[in-house]
Amino acid sequence: MRSSPLSRTAGRKGLNPDDYDASLWPQRLEALKTSSGDPGALAEFDVALTVGAMRYISDLHIGRINPKHFKFGIDVQQKLYDLPSFLAQNIINSTDVPGALSKVEPQYDGYRRTAAALQTYLQLASIYPAGALPEAAKTVAPGDNYTGVEQLIQRLQLLGDMPRDAGASNQPDSENSAIYTGPVVDGVKHFQIRHGITPDGKLGSETMRQLNTPISTRITQLSDSLERWRWLPESFSPLPVAVNIPEFVLRVFNPDHKIALRMNVVVGRALRTETPVFAEEMKYIVFRPYWNVPPSIARGETIPSIQKNPHYLAQKGFEITDQSGRVITSDAVSAEVLAQLRAGKLMVRQRPGPANALGLIKFIFPNTNNVYLHSTPAPQLFSQSRRDFSHGCIRVQEPAELAAFLLKGQPNWTLDAVNAAMQSGPDNRQVNLPTPVPVVIGYFTAFVEEDGQVHFFSDIYGHDKSLNAVLAKGPPYP
Repeated sequence: MRSSPLSRTAGRKGLNPDDYDASLWPQRLEALKTSSGDPGALAEFDVALTVGAMRYISDLHIGRINPKHFKFGIDVQQKLYDLPSFLAQNIINSTDVPGALSKVEPQYDGYRRTAAALQTYLQLASIYPAGALPEAAKTVAPGDNYTGVEQLIQRLQLLGDMPRDAGASNQPDSENSAIYTGPVVDGVKHFQIRHGITPDGKLGSETMRQLNTPISTRITQLSDSLERWRWLPESFSPLPVAVNIPEFVLRVFNPDHKIALRMNVVVGRALRTETPVFAEEMKYIVFRPYWNVPPSIARGETIPSIQKNPHYLAQKGFEITDQSGRVITSDAVSAEVLAQLRAGKLMVRQRPGPANALGLIKFIFPNTNNVYLHSTPAPQLFSQSRRDFSHGCIRVQEPAELAAFLLKGQPNWTLDAVNAAMQSGPDNRQVNLPTPVPVVIGYFTAFVEEDGQVHFFSDIYGHDKSLNAVLAKGPPYP
């Protein structure tokens, strides 16, 4: 171990080698060789190596920064090692240090795929062309002339969006080398899918921005994603539900970590009502729920609407209740009732039904943020490429399928039964899950699918920017 500083592999793990004194080890090793066995020099070397090794093991296992620093509701304390004991028992006398360290890392397939993608992009960095693609005066549509076709082909082929031999008809020796068409358009569509852009094949501003993003930025995104994988609990059981906020996608995983369900979601608006990052357990489902309007929304939206329109409650299916749920009014609102509502003594809720803001079902995992999954009366929003429209809760595209999957194994809860309960069953009906299901609301701007395709997404909430700003300051990290 003394001759193999662990910092050598840090960069390949998305970590910063300088955090483990990478630049100092050659000097330390040389000093040790020339010390003629001096006990003091040997002890000093051992201390430095031990401290660096413990820091490296900890960073590999739980990440460098405590997610609570960013107000993320994820607890890494339960994963802490007794580092001196772990080092003594698992590393110092190990005949396979890399193998021992691999067990420290998250055992998720998604983590392994992300780490593998990082290696690919680190290698790509040395051959990827610098600079931006040639600008166009307007959006380039299939069939248009574009002077940057040759450079575009090279970029798409390096990124894996276009086969190496697919652009032959667009090479410089072709008469149509400046025509944007054929396999190049297909390659752009593949690229757009990987970057959360509507795959229309057009070279618009967002597509060009993503094409011109430096590989170094992609490496940082992959490294940030590895950091966040390390924050997650060590194991999930039985059927974890995971939402990736910047991707606007929900996945349900089987116990073998393979994807069982995948669907689009709508998340909270950036800058105003962002969906928080946290992990909790789903415990029950509510069919045909009431929507209890949060006080902030009542003050900012509902009360002003009532003041403008005296019949607002009746038209929207709202009612004002006291704290016990007793209905005060569902139509005209007196000045006295409005004053009590403004003071927080009364509440607003929306009656169950197709027009309810929560749709016909909600999935509850109790949390301090009062965030949950639910259906929606506005399914058209799922077709948008960017889907941050909600007040913070998460709207799911296929709620009946999700409910049927989570209730699988319970008598009578088929997909047809779920749909029936949503459409015409009792209002506000709670059905408990037989076993709580872990739910992770995560934030990964780089995600690697099961087929190895690497997807990148915009940092819509600025969480990557905040993480990188803290990491740039160097250790000790918060």
